[in-house]
Amino acid sequence: MAQKTNPVSFRLGTTQNHHSIWFAQPKSFSIHLQEDEKIRNCIKNYIEKNMRISSDFEGITHIEIQKGLDLIQVIIYIGFPNLSIEDQKRGIEELQTNVQKELNSVNRRFNITIKKIEKPYGHPNILAKYVALQLQNRVVYQKAMKKAIELTEQTTDTKGIKIQIAGRIGGKEVARVKWTRKGKLPLQTIRAKIDHCSYTIRTIHGVLGIKVWIFVDEK
Repeated sequence: MAQKTNPVSFRLGTTQNHHSIWFAQPKSFSIHLQEDEKIRNCIKNYIEKNMRISSDFEGITHIEIQKGLDLIQVIIYIGFPNLSIEDQKRGIEELQTNVQKELNSVNRRFNITIKKIEKPYGHPNILAKYVALQLQNRVVYQKAMKKAIELTEQTTDTKGIKIQIAGRIGGKEVARVKWTRKGKLPLQTIRAKIDHCSYTIRTIHGVLGIKVWIFVDEK
């Protein structure tokens, strides 16, 4: 059988960087890992409830966490410039308070900043959520994938892109896997920077899985 691996984890340390930057002893490693998961879930839940999202879907590409002795630095990367928190300073302070309560942490300070991405459709997370939104709105899967590829080509200088949808596509009784690709996608080349995302959505016919690969550059 073929041995498949995540394209991002396969390239960590070469063309891809970690989204969690900290050091921990082996005994406390799992605790810090669970702490990161709580921070990310708390931030996503807050943003979904308190943000005006004109594009009708979440615009977060990723959340970077840097931990020191008494400070946790959280950087939220957002895809769209028109995505804004109501009264941003008050919103960030409230978000910091919520995260601190979630972790029951008193001795450590939290610093949360928001950075905007220049080319959002060049990130697989946003592209996968765009395709998910189209499928939930009953758009034909071929049209949704074609439009997503067009958006990526118009806004970024990608060398290749692949989109895959799996599940009961279009309400069929049998689960299928459909994909489309444009350009080249050297998955076995470590020096090739390839961004990857797996996203799951629930429809009236069942669960669909969406995967996106974007070939950005080759060093």
